[in-house]
Formats: sequence, structure tokens, C-alpha cells
Amino acid sequence: MKILLLGKNGQVGWELQRSLAPLGEVLALDRHSSPHYGDLSQPERLAQTVRDWRPDVIVNAAAHTAVDKAESEPELARCLNATAPAALAQAAAQIGALLVHYSTDYVFNGQGDQPWQEGDATGPLSVYGQTKREGEQAIVASGCAHLIFRTSWVYAARGGNFAKTMLRLAAERERLTVIDDQFGAPTGAELIADVTAHAIVHTLPDRKRLTGIYHLVAAGQTTWHGYASHVIAQARRIQPGLALKVSEVAPVPTSAFPTPAQRPLNSRLATHKLQDAFGLVLPPWQQGVNRMLTEIL
Repeated sequence: MKILLLGKNGQVGWELQRSLAPLGEVLALDRHSSPHYGDLSQPERLAQTVRDWRPDVIVNAAAHTAVDKAESEPELARCLNATAPAALAQAAAQIGALLVHYSTDYVFNGQGDQPWQEGDATGPLSVYGQTKREGEQAIVASGCAHLIFRTSWVYAARGGNFAKTMLRLAAERERLTVIDDQFGAPTGAELIADVTAHAIVHTLPDRKRLTGIYHLVAAGQTTWHGYASHVIAQARRIQPGLALKVSEVAPVPTSAFPTPAQRPLNSRLATHKLQDAFGLVLPPWQQGVNRMLTEIL
């Protein structure tokens, strides 16, 4: 099997290099790669790479993910999140490849308190959410075999993440203020990568039945405040001598931290479809976070 991986150095892309390796020959690219082209800002050259290399599977882990920055550069966000996936999908359809793509809870309007189902009406609040929805729509319209995984609150041990930021601030300050009216599930890049590899193996011989959009997040739910509180408490359990000054983690509303892009308050995603289709059990979010903390501390 030949697998083309785009965005190899991102949080999910890095883990995909590991999880996809046992499946076959992996050509892993980023925007600086040569001679094969992996830059989403040049969709036609990207599609030509697909046509030239003729992979069995294309995994697109690249995107414009700077949510606030997208508000001031909508055309670039649209190119990376919609135009490039459309070109990949059309090339995948031409050669009969399976396209795996990642989307986001930001395609929804964030209202209510129930987990979003795959078939619920979308209503993005930001340029990022709008362009990611356009990417989904283009892939579906292309007619190619596809797996679109919507995920949220993604973290990894490698690189920066929310937990590392909280631990740094907890070492500097006695009091932290953290948002408590946004709900979701912290989801590890390694979980996303492992589920992706599992899903590819099951989908290739059964594309007609399994092609579609799936929600992929860890089990359970919390708020950013709950997430931060868990991280600090767990860090103290792992490293009892850790020098943390913080004595209070205070809950505050989203309005306390204005941002250029509006955030959805409800980022809960229902995962029954994914679990039923692929025979999976998704672990609680705390399990992945605890593992990540053990790695970084």
C-alpha cells in the first residue's frame, strides 16, 4: 500500500508518521518538501503530486489552524482549508484513492448542551469554521472515497499545548483564571492517529459502506477550567516536589478573554457512529492527558 501523508510535522501528522508506518510505504510531506510537493497553498501542484505518485491513500493532516489569524487572512485560510482539500479530493477521485481529512467542531454554532451528531446542521461562527466546512463540502461533492474526522481540543506531548501553558503559569502565579463555559473533550494526537490507521484498514475493502464524516474525540467532557484543574492536580501527583505557586484556579466566562474569532461554547461531539462503524472504544479524556503529563514532566 502507498500512503501520501501531508502535514507530517504537525501534532497529528507527527503521530501519523508512526501509526501509518506498519500499513505500507508512507511518503510524508510538509510545505517545504521536494521533489514531491506538499504545500497546500499551491493546490494544483499538490494535485499533481497525487497524480504522479498515485497513492492508495491520501491523509491530509495539514490545514490553516490559527483560528484568530484566519479572521485577518480569510483568503489564505480558504485556500488551505477548502481549495486545497477540493483539489486533493478531485485527484483522489481520478486515481481511485481513499482521502482521509480532518475537520473540526468549529463547523457548528456551539449552541445547546448536547453532543453534536454528524448529521446536525452546521453553522460556523468564524472564518476558520467556515473554511473547514467548505473543505468538507468539497470533498463530499467530489465523489471520492473519503473519511472526514471532525475532532476538537487537540493536544500532543510534542510542541506547545494548553497543559504546558497552564503548568508554566501555575509555576509563576498564585491565581489563575480559566474559562468555564466552553465544553469539550481534550483529544490526543496519538489517539487520532491510531484511530485513523485502524479506520483505513477497515475502509479500503468496504469503501462504499464506510465512506463519510465521523466525529473523533476522547470520551467524556470538561471545560477549560476543568481541564486546567485536572492538569495541575495530576502534575502534583506525578511530581510531588514540582514547584507550583498556584493555590487557586478561578472560573471565568468566555467574555473575560475577548478574541478576534468567536469560539463555540458547545464543542461536545457524539462518537457513536465512529465506534459502531469501526468496532472501537474511545478512552476517557483523562487517560490521554495523564499519559501526556507523564511524558512531559
